[in-house]
Order: sequence, then C-alpha cells, then structure tokens
Amino acid sequence: MLQKASPKNPLSYIDPQPDSPWQTYLAQVDRVLPYLGDLARWGETLRRPKRALIVDVPIEMDDGTVQHFEGYRVQHNLSRGPGKGGVRYHPQVTLEEVMALAAWMTVKNAAVGLPFGGAKGGIRVEPSRLSRKELERLTRRYTSEIGIIIGPQQDIPAPDVNTNAQIMAWMMDTYSMNIGGTATGVVTGKPVQLGGSLGRVKATGRGVFVTGREAARRIQLPLEGARVAVQGFGNVGSTAAELFAYAGAKLVAVQDHTGALQAEQGLDVAALQAHVQQHGGVAGFKGGQAIAPDDFWSVPCDILIPAALEGQVTEARARMTTAKLVLEGANGPTLPGADDILAERGVLVVPDVICNAGGVTVSYFEWVQDFSSFFWSEDEINARLDKILGGAFLHIWDTADRLKITLRTAAFVVACERVLEARAERGLYP
Repeated sequence: MLQKASPKNPLSYIDPQPDSPWQTYLAQVDRVLPYLGDLARWGETLRRPKRALIVDVPIEMDDGTVQHFEGYRVQHNLSRGPGKGGVRYHPQVTLEEVMALAAWMTVKNAAVGLPFGGAKGGIRVEPSRLSRKELERLTRRYTSEIGIIIGPQQDIPAPDVNTNAQIMAWMMDTYSMNIGGTATGVVTGKPVQLGGSLGRVKATGRGVFVTGREAARRIQLPLEGARVAVQGFGNVGSTAAELFAYAGAKLVAVQDHTGALQAEQGLDVAALQAHVQQHGGVAGFKGGQAIAPDDFWSVPCDILIPAALEGQVTEARARMTTAKLVLEGANGPTLPGADDILAERGVLVVPDVICNAGGVTVSYFEWVQDFSSFFWSEDEINARLDKILGGAFLHIWDTADRLKITLRTAAFVVACERVLEARAERGLYP
C-alpha cells in the first residue's frame, strides 16, 4: 500500500525510515537550503528524482528454472548534463537506496564541476550465488530493460558495489547490439581494450588519498606514522590503504563483511590485498589479531576511512572513534546525528561527495576519451585527477571557512548552487 506523502517526504511511493539513505540525504538538503538565497525557490528540485525506473529481470538459471530479480535505474537530476552513476548488485538494494545514491551523485558531480547529472542503478541479488553465465544473463537482460533511458548522451552507468569491468563490458556490448553499432561511451569503468581508461580501477581510492592528504596538511596531521583504520577492503578501501601506507602511514585496523583485524605495528597492505583476492575477505589473515566487528570502531587511530556501505558511522560509533580525520570512501556512510557529534568533538569529516569523487572524475575522462578516440597515459590521468580534486577541495574548504559551516554543508552549498542555477537558467519546459 502506498504511504501518505508528508512535508518531510513529498513522495508517495516510498516511506523512508529514520536513518535510511533517503532520509539522510533529505536532512543534508535541509541544512543547505538556508545558504542558497534566491535559489532556494528551486529547492524542491533536490527532493524529487526526475525519473525512477523499476524493471523485472527474468533469467533462465543453469538448472533450467526461471528466476526474477528486481532492477532499478534512477535519474535524480539532469540539469547539468547526462546522468552518471554506478550500478550495484546487492541483496539489500531498494528503490529508496538507489534514489539516495543517485541524489548524492548529483551533488558529487556538481561539487567537482563535472558536466553530469546524478543517476544510479542496481539489482536486488546476491551475485556470489550466481554462476558466471547466470551473472552475464542477468546483466544483459537488465541492460536491455533499462536501455530505454541510458545512452552516451542520456545516462552513463559505471561499476559500484559487486560490479566490475567485466559487467560493464557486458552492458556495453548489450547496448551496442541493441542499437546496431558499437557505443563505447554508454558505460565507463570498462576494460582498457574496450575503451576503458587507464587509472580508472584505483581512481576512487586515489581520490580518498588525495583529498585526505590535503585535509591532513590543513589540520597539521603528519602522514608519516599516522594510524589508519579502514572499513571495507574492496577496491576503494584497499587502494586508499595502499597509498597511505606508501606515504608512511600505518594500517592499524581493517574491517569487512567477513571480520575485523587489528595490528598496532601496522598490517602488511600488499599481503592483505593478496589474501583478500584469494579468500574473498580479511578473515583468516595471519598478519593481524582478529577482533569483534564492533571493536573496530574503538581501535586507536588518527584517520578513519569508512569505505563500505551507507549508514555505518552511527552516533554511538562517532563517540567511540579516536580519529582526528574521517575520510568518506563510501557513499553516505555517516548519519546526520553522527555528523553533529563528530563536529562537536572537533573531528574533521571530508564528505563523500568530494572524498570519493575520484572514480567519477576518471569516468569523465574515460567518457571524453571514448568520444574523441584519443587516449591518455596513466600519468596524464593521475595528474588531471589530482588537479581537479585539489581545486574542488580548495573551493569547498574556502566556502566552509567563509560561511563557518562543515565541509559537508559547504560541499552541498557549492554543488546545489550549481545545480539550481542550471535549473533556473534552463527554465521549465513546456
């Protein structure tokens, strides 16, 4: 049964609960509206996704049975350009979660100054239970179902949780077959030989490091010897840990869906990466001491990197952490109440919409390279990435200083001004 709309949630088709992803996003919008001046008249644009597509994804399993999966693609805002955002495969994917992730992509793209709107997609599935052939059939059918709203100039998917370059290759091929011609620019995060970009795999983790390094410099936190705790040791968390270790920091704690580890002297990042590659998680790694998952949050550290799923930094965990700096490698990992507690405690939070924007920035480079059929070296990619993220971070930091607000609210001020200016300048059609 559809829920009755309320002033806090004007949408009838979802019923967000406290601390849910969409409710967290709406709370962040509430905090930014007072700083938008005349643009606030367009503020309701931020609360409503432009388009939400729900699709049925039926596939034939290897045993001959037919199973159906729920799929989503949400385009939150397209005022500044085509939609851009990942596709995640996870058993807890919901329409509301995908809406929130799409909205954060709107903010992220605008905060960094990329010519994209915000979009996101997902399938409600546990991909580890599917064979490779079942995963391919699922991906191709999903791509065909959402093909009516994606395209190089309409909406460009990319990898997210539990998706990768191979899945992007299947998506690109399916879309291309359906339109009768190769369209490399329909997705990013593809294999290099299919028009992918060098540097894309590690780009998100690199962005966490680049913004974290600048934030640490500004609060006079030396990276040499700094203690780092990372939640989530997938692509983002492991790359960030690798780069911080290279800069002289120590990985003293790590947690993922399989367990948590602690090592006061520091974990061997390369060995841990190899272990995770072989065993699928950090559990069982001999180079650290196993601890209870909740104990991860109280391990003494200087830098905390939540790089897993949204809603992980709760009020209780915000009180537990000893970190001076929180770098949001995941999307929406910190609840609004926890944000307030961290601010009261003097903990600097570099928000997701700038901290983990390295991935979408290099996706932008890939999209541009696909259109021009001219590809850059990895050194060029990394130099351009560092320059864009560095400039965006500086602008957000200056906005926070000028308005005496947190970096998160400052990032939303910068981004929402750009989005709503575009909305006002384009006007309403018809």
